[in-house]
Amino acid sequence: MKRIFYVLLLLIGVNTAKAQEAPLLDRGLFFGNPEISGGQLSPDGKWISFTKEYGGIMNIWVKKIDEPFEKARPLTDSKRPINAYFWSEDGKYILYVKDNNGDENMNVFAVDPMAKATNGVPASRNITPLKEVAVQIYLISRKDPDQLMIGLNNRDKAWHDLYSLKISTGELKKIYENKDRITGYDFDWDEKLRVLSKTDDKGTTTFFYKEGEKLSPIYETLVTENAYITSWNEDNSKFYLVTNKGDLDKSALFLMDPKTKEITKVESDPKGKVDFGGLFMDRNTRKIISTSYTGDKTEYYWKDKAWEANYKFLQSKFPGREVSFASSTNDYSKFLVSVGGDKYASEAHFFDPKTQQLIFQYTPRAELKKVEKYLAPMTPVSYKSSDGLEIPAYLTLPVGSTGKNVPVVVLVHGGPKGPRDYWGYNSVVQFLANRGYAVLQPNFRASGGYGKKFQNGGDLQWGKLMQDDITWGVKYLIDQGIADKNKVAIMGGSYGGYATLAGLAFTPDVYAAGVDIVGPSNLFTLLDSVPAYWESGRAFLYGMVGDPRTEEGKKLMHDASPLFSVDKINKPLLIVQGANDPRVKQAEADQIVIALRDKGKKVDYILADDEGHGFRKPVNSMAMNAAAEKFLSEVIGGRYQKEMPENVAKRLKEMTVDIKKVTYTPTEKKKTAEASK
Repeated sequence: MKRIFYVLLLLIGVNTAKAQEAPLLDRGLFFGNPEISGGQLSPDGKWISFTKEYGGIMNIWVKKIDEPFEKARPLTDSKRPINAYFWSEDGKYILYVKDNNGDENMNVFAVDPMAKATNGVPASRNITPLKEVAVQIYLISRKDPDQLMIGLNNRDKAWHDLYSLKISTGELKKIYENKDRITGYDFDWDEKLRVLSKTDDKGTTTFFYKEGEKLSPIYETLVTENAYITSWNEDNSKFYLVTNKGDLDKSALFLMDPKTKEITKVESDPKGKVDFGGLFMDRNTRKIISTSYTGDKTEYYWKDKAWEANYKFLQSKFPGREVSFASSTNDYSKFLVSVGGDKYASEAHFFDPKTQQLIFQYTPRAELKKVEKYLAPMTPVSYKSSDGLEIPAYLTLPVGSTGKNVPVVVLVHGGPKGPRDYWGYNSVVQFLANRGYAVLQPNFRASGGYGKKFQNGGDLQWGKLMQDDITWGVKYLIDQGIADKNKVAIMGGSYGGYATLAGLAFTPDVYAAGVDIVGPSNLFTLLDSVPAYWESGRAFLYGMVGDPRTEEGKKLMHDASPLFSVDKINKPLLIVQGANDPRVKQAEADQIVIALRDKGKKVDYILADDEGHGFRKPVNSMAMNAAAEKFLSEVIGGRYQKEMPENVAKRLKEMTVDIKKVTYTPTEKKKTAEASK
């Protein structure tokens, strides 16, 4: 094993006596606003929209396709970054979604991309002007470009009714009143509502075929299984179903006739290693263009020769990188192609498949592009956990490092059930590697994509086998001679924040420090405070952490909650929280900060009053990462960029909490430690 690993080090160019340490790259290269990002072609290909800084925040801009980017016009002046937006089918509107300072109560806004403003930007209209409502978009109509099909939970906070929404006027028409736990609405190519999904209080999901007003059950999965409709066939007689029901471990693609309930297998991973990944359909011919599967990297299986030829042509132009068709015209005659990789700043190119004309458009981080030779390769690795389970992971070594006896940051992803880490450029990973740390990203059990058994293997294993999967990754790095066992830190967001707290509480001798970003500390208060519209997933949540209605479940949750093992935490901890987080509320941070403070433990606390589940505003992100960078350097000895822009320094000071002043008052609903006894 050691010999293989050292050969690997040679191949990726880090084991060299002549290696030179990379220069300290400015953190703004990683966390500041990109210059341009999120490009989309208009449906007719005559315009290109993108996001760019306006008033210090990423907003939507537009220009003619043949104009220079300097000629672009701003369309929005949002005070919160806009990431999710799209064109209406006829190109008359650009629509975007936005919440209020991270509370995830989304509204839909519309702006006319052709409107010109004498001062500032043209007016945007909030076409769902409802408070404390999380709008869901189910369909962007092609038949009627002035229409969306959306879900609103204004009548009942736990469930979304189905509405049609007229973009031009904001007119709403209720299509289906959801009084029976409907969790999904599926439309065929002709935009006819064909299948509704219902999830009961045990987590069992049933698909109902809709004929007129009649709903007939046609397919059912347990809470430990997964199934979803991904598209329809050419004549709308059957739908493509991705499922891992029953004896299936790896999910596969099937074709199902909703009238007869007949199911025919279409495809599964040819290598038998991972779940079915993606289905790419031609919106015009209604035929399959490609399927994809993601193991260490993503592989495509092309069903359309012309598309395959275009993909291979693009691959030949960008060796060692991944290419994807990021945006296209409605007729697929023009494309925006995204190009990226683990150690490359991403790029966007215009592509005409007929002429094979390829025209560079922009690099989101042009300054990073200039120094990308100092970015570090991300290498897939694997190791065995405490029970022998093989854990896939990614390892990134600092440029110039010999790969021996280096400080390590274990970076744990969120979720935890379903999400996973992927190969490619990762700003946090590259930032940490540049500061001199090896970075390990474990896809611990419960991570998605590796089969049902692997994903369900994390159920009721919070703080146990799931944590072992991370701990044994540290052991692996120590055994390989990579990690300095005295300089290992753990860091992560959401579940990764929980794993950070659990790592310090349950394996206090493994880590020298932890950075917890929006992580839960008390599983009782976590479950008590989930958003109302997560009600359909309550059984799913109980299956992961334990059922608080049972004595057994209470004990599991108590034992897995780092808050109740705070006595064992003896290493420095940095806690980061968004005050408006609807998933992991501020109480999760407040509780453990108080518990650590009252026991004289070392804890620092950063709280942003204008963020939710993770930091979106660049000044907040820069400030938080500056604090994390300083914190890690003081404990495990990496490099630290002392200087920072004045606005970042000011914001960091504003967000840094005096832990002496932190208070927490449990509400009547919230459970305390006694609730578990």
